[in-house]
Amino acid sequence: MQQQPKIRILEAIRQGQVGGGETHILNLVEHIDRTRFEPVVLAFTGGQMIDRLGEIGIRNFVIPSTRPFDVFKWQAVRRLMQQEAIDIVHVHGTRANSNVYWAAKALGLPVIYTIHGWSFHDDQSWLTKKLRIFYEQWITRKVNRNISVSDSNQQTGSKYIAHFKSDVINNGINLRQFNPAAVQGGLRSKWGIAGDTCVVGFAARMTEQKDPLTLISAFQQALAVNSNMVLLMVGDGELKQQAIALAATLGIDSKVIFEPFRADVPEVLQAMDIFCLPSLWEGLPIGLLEAMAMEKAVVATAADGSCEIVQHDSNGLIVPVQDAAALAAALVRLAGDAGMRARYGQAARATVAGGFDVDNMTRKIENIYLQTLAN
Repeated sequence: MQQQPKIRILEAIRQGQVGGGETHILNLVEHIDRTRFEPVVLAFTGGQMIDRLGEIGIRNFVIPSTRPFDVFKWQAVRRLMQQEAIDIVHVHGTRANSNVYWAAKALGLPVIYTIHGWSFHDDQSWLTKKLRIFYEQWITRKVNRNISVSDSNQQTGSKYIAHFKSDVINNGINLRQFNPAAVQGGLRSKWGIAGDTCVVGFAARMTEQKDPLTLISAFQQALAVNSNMVLLMVGDGELKQQAIALAATLGIDSKVIFEPFRADVPEVLQAMDIFCLPSLWEGLPIGLLEAMAMEKAVVATAADGSCEIVQHDSNGLIVPVQDAAALAAALVRLAGDAGMRARYGQAARATVAGGFDVDNMTRKIENIYLQTLAN
């Protein structure tokens, strides 16, 4: 019996540096049914995601561009789709969509758009927000299918876009990989952290969205109450140098450890007692899911996607966005109560195990691919 040809999927995203959307793609292509699907990944910058894809044998391409609507790259995108005999284009994020959609449609290919958080936010100027809403309205109606990574994405879309429809498929993580019972320790001693010191951790790209500067200010306030803490900040990004400078200006640089991006995320999380994600907005934060799976006590800001995962005073703590005093109080509370940290951590892992598994996520996305081709 003749074997059916594999369905070739182009997964497209704006950058090759590792962030939430890029981790989502890595999880998806590592767990997709390779007997039925052949993933190919396109990014518009290089980075650790591209390196990792090469290591695991996934075809990947970089068409260099840092601009949305970069019309000079559209022909290269189209050639790539033809060269790779793509059947479905799956675009992650608005900027990638702006540089992929027209090439796909010129070839008559179906386009699926995953919204990892919207491109418009309340902190933008009126004009910027209006223009981005207009584009999101247009593109979500033009693609064949929309996927929201959280209920809040769907709700926000419905608020601003008439008749918006999407399939809500929550981000998922590998619970076997992020299992505290299976992860080796050792990084605390490498970094010179004493066993009785409470480690507050941040592991994300240091960008405006993730708001690392408010965390540093909050940590200074928390140290005034409990000095037996260190802040571990792992990641790169455009605000990293400002973060280093702020820690020095506040006189707490001896209490803050800055590390570059690391691929050994479970081991990094194992070194933490408290995980903090002070984001201004979120789709459904994968880093938060990973920390919760590792049974960490988490503190998150009241960003849409984070509030879907963290139930205040049940499996973690929620504080207002950009409220350094409230964040400091939450850190002090958790640092002083190991029993509370343990209870929250256990409840956090149960939350992730109950609805955020990567295999479940991948099977749902595979079904979207099959339904899209059938239609």
